[in-house]
Amino acid sequence: MTRQAQDLEVFVQQQVGAVVYGLEDVIHALTIALIGAGHVLLEGPPGLGKTLLSNTFARVLGGEFKRIQGTADLMPTDLTGVHVFDSQRGAFVFRRGPLFADVVLVDEVNRAGPKTQSALLEAMEERYVTVDGERFPLPNDFLIVATQNPRDFEGTYPLPESQLDRFMVCVQMGYPSRAHETRILAEYGLPGRTRDAVAVQTLPSGALAAARAELASVHLSDALVGYVLDIVSASRQTSNVGLGLSSRAALALARCARIEAALRGADFVAPDDVKRVAPWVIPHRLVLAPDAVLEGASARTEVERILAAVAVPRDAS
Repeated sequence: MTRQAQDLEVFVQQQVGAVVYGLEDVIHALTIALIGAGHVLLEGPPGLGKTLLSNTFARVLGGEFKRIQGTADLMPTDLTGVHVFDSQRGAFVFRRGPLFADVVLVDEVNRAGPKTQSALLEAMEERYVTVDGERFPLPNDFLIVATQNPRDFEGTYPLPESQLDRFMVCVQMGYPSRAHETRILAEYGLPGRTRDAVAVQTLPSGALAAARAELASVHLSDALVGYVLDIVSASRQTSNVGLGLSSRAALALARCARIEAALRGADFVAPDDVKRVAPWVIPHRLVLAPDAVLEGASARTEVERILAAVAVPRDAS
């Protein structure tokens, strides 16, 4: 087996890690979503470098980057674009919105209203936008990185379950360690020190396609398929969960586990690969029962309980 996926992650970790510090696990999750052609939801308080991370990630990929700020008055056309009248041509022409970039950061996505969320949902799922009844395709490697404030922050809307299910992974970003924060102050504490001040290399052409093609050689045994389905089934049967995992979630869990195996250089998926990606794939898709919430349960602790309860297959090769 070749090591295209491993080489891609090493490159991305080195380049992005030269700009943002202490986020190796987050970059790892981003790499999984990139190879899996999925979208990413970043959760955490403001000011932790989510915009810098997304911008740097786009620079390393060599794609166009756009940022959208979620606000209550954000309209669908602010994302998709709009037809405007061109007096020279004597006709209406389509002016593309920021969704037509390769990497789009939707900052504070849960501050946007339902109509705007609907337009974003179409782009995430169908990879095109519809304006005035006409479809416009998005870039081939279109990637949404959305940030979400905690739900108790003022002015936020809970994202609908159907939209949360479209994010392949959801990653928690916490406060940096003292050592990393000391480095942040040293590197970015001076006036004029911008995110573009650190030069990064661009991913070689064809590297992403090669990493994706490599996944076909990573074996997912029948036993591992059964293990994934047992986890999904357990999420639907526990009394603490009001809405369990969908078939889309099962596909995401299996796909991410396959990518995780490729990133560690293996040619088969092991149970530990499933367990490794489960905290990124599952929690944001679960809707807890009201009684469980009152008792202090969380989606992440529920995932831990499910993984502990589901039997691991003995022969997973």
